[in-house]
Amino acid sequence: MPKIIGLLGKKVGMTRMYDDDGRATAVTALEMPPCFVVQKKTIATDGYNAIQLGFDNKKESKMNKAEIGHVKAAGKGGFYHLKEFRINDPDQYEVGQSLAMTDIFKVGQLIDVSGISKGKGFQGVMKRHGFRGGRGSHGCGWRRKPGSIGCSATPSRVVKGKKMPGRMGGDLVTKKNVIVIDIRPEDNIMLVKGSVPGAKKSLLQVFFK
Repeated sequence: MPKIIGLLGKKVGMTRMYDDDGRATAVTALEMPPCFVVQKKTIATDGYNAIQLGFDNKKESKMNKAEIGHVKAAGKGGFYHLKEFRINDPDQYEVGQSLAMTDIFKVGQLIDVSGISKGKGFQGVMKRHGFRGGRGSHGCGWRRKPGSIGCSATPSRVVKGKKMPGRMGGDLVTKKNVIVIDIRPEDNIMLVKGSVPGAKKSLLQVFFK
């Protein structure tokens, strides 16, 4: 089986595993049922080589005609998620082909996991950027404020990129070099060491290294 650079999955949650010596290791469970090749893209037709994968089956009654027509060639029904993965030779794959995690990943392997981090809303500089804040003693009027943000002389403006309060989280985050602890194909579950980005049930992209 030729190796693609990654697959799609969902974050189930965190738990712990114990080794033979009784030492606990924090792990994250990823739900990774087979993905299906929905479309092949080549330099001749699209300007680049890639394959589009479908993940998480969707009822046809919940799809519009454009979506139904797009996935019709795969013959696997609809999907909630479609993602492209760049590869060198898309001709190694066929539309409708199933790609399972056991074909790509193995225990002890290093992988990269990408997902949308948890949204935390509008936050101040202490939580968002780790500012120390002002004094906690009597009379301090700027305990959690950012302090001065500009220059009184040149350039007499707030410079671009200044750390300020604002929306925090909800960004695409990639955690690299995550170790695969266990693979359970009968449950479509893969356990990886430590935490990964995203909330429970959120979509993840798992990349082969």
